Amino acid sequence: MKLGGLTRHRRAVAGLSALAVVSVVGLTACGSDDSSSSSAPSAATTSLPADPADGTPVKIGFISAEGGAAVSLPEYRQGAEAAVEYVNQNGGGLAGHPVDLVVCKQQEEPTSATKCANELVEQGVAAVLSPGTSMGQVIVPIITGAKIPYVTLNAVSAAELTSPGVSALSAGLPGSLTTTATAAKSEGLKKVTVFASDGGGIGTVISQMGGPIFQGMGIDLNVVPIPLGVPDPTPMVSAGLSEKPDGISVVADAATCAAVLKSVQTQDPTVKKILIPTCLDPNVTNVIGIDSIKGNLGVTATDYLSDEPDSVLYRSVLGQYAPDLSITGPGSSGYQVLLGLVRAADGIQGDVDAASIADALKTSKNIEMPAGGGITFTCNGTAFPQMPSLCSSQMLYGTINDQGVPVDLKLAGQKPAA
Repeated sequence: MKLGGLTRHRRAVAGLSALAVVSVVGLTACGSDDSSSSSAPSAATTSLPADPADGTPVKIGFISAEGGAAVSLPEYRQGAEAAVEYVNQNGGGLAGHPVDLVVCKQQEEPTSATKCANELVEQGVAAVLSPGTSMGQVIVPIITGAKIPYVTLNAVSAAELTSPGVSALSAGLPGSLTTTATAAKSEGLKKVTVFASDGGGIGTVISQMGGPIFQGMGIDLNVVPIPLGVPDPTPMVSAGLSEKPDGISVVADAATCAAVLKSVQTQDPTVKKILIPTCLDPNVTNVIGIDSIKGNLGVTATDYLSDEPDSVLYRSVLGQYAPDLSITGPGSSGYQVLLGLVRAADGIQGDVDAASIADALKTSKNIEMPAGGGITFTCNGTAFPQMPSLCSSQMLYGTINDQGVPVDLKLAGQKPAA
């Protein structure tokens, strides 16, 4: 079991597009590539029970972003494969059946993504999983058009956010804004400035969506757009800090986040920072220095390091079935989406197929997110009605440690209506 994340994970996320930046804020935060493989004192593990599945195997498709020139994340697949080993050998299976994971690798471009979607339909899989992709607009119509449920951890495209056949387990932008506001309130902040990459009108989206959330918690929100590709955001940062905020946050790719935080550190180093996972990337912390963010607050969807039973289970599964995989890296996303599906499908009686899994996803309530620190998901469209595929509005926040990982986590957001 390794402690420490992978730099290219964030480089890949940064390349997905401006919409992806705000939609994948629930992705796991990463530590340094140079971290040792020794475990932190709190990173306890346990032995896994012997509870093998013995039914007829169920084919589950897994679309893996691998081999692309800009994006290649085999760790997604490796985390899912570790979860499959646990489910089949120790977890009693998916509704009693072993999982036959059918992996298709696509390169984050339309041709390979289309090919993968069609191949999985031809294979007759009962569901298709994706930890996160920029190709949802291509993949989703093919999968859902074949009446196969599509489950993602991090919805990016409009198709993933609104299609009836999609279940997006993580909270995305609404959850990130809610959690940022909750964290700000916990610190007694009254005025927060969010610096936002402005591709596709994201600044306006954050203002419209975040304004009522922050206002409801007694906090004034000021959103400062940062044009995409701007070489030096100092003038925009100066304008945002001129409002004398008590705290700041950044919704942007890693490069923009680094530039903004470097400017903030020069102009107002003591202002409270509340940072999404992208801004905890090594490409950010290596530029600004970990000391400039240590002790501030970070937002996450994964509880990597606590002694909570589900986090201990996560580390134990990776320790047994993927010992070379970082526990704070992108493998957690593959683990979460696979085991999240298994948990949602636990109550299926009779045949386990596309129809029964789709029904289970839409009727199961308050399912515990794997390694989610108490986050639950309910995929009945009530978590955030404007984006009905989102299954949760909950995320976690905590103090950033000296590895850039939020710890001592607290839960923010509400459970969806039953």
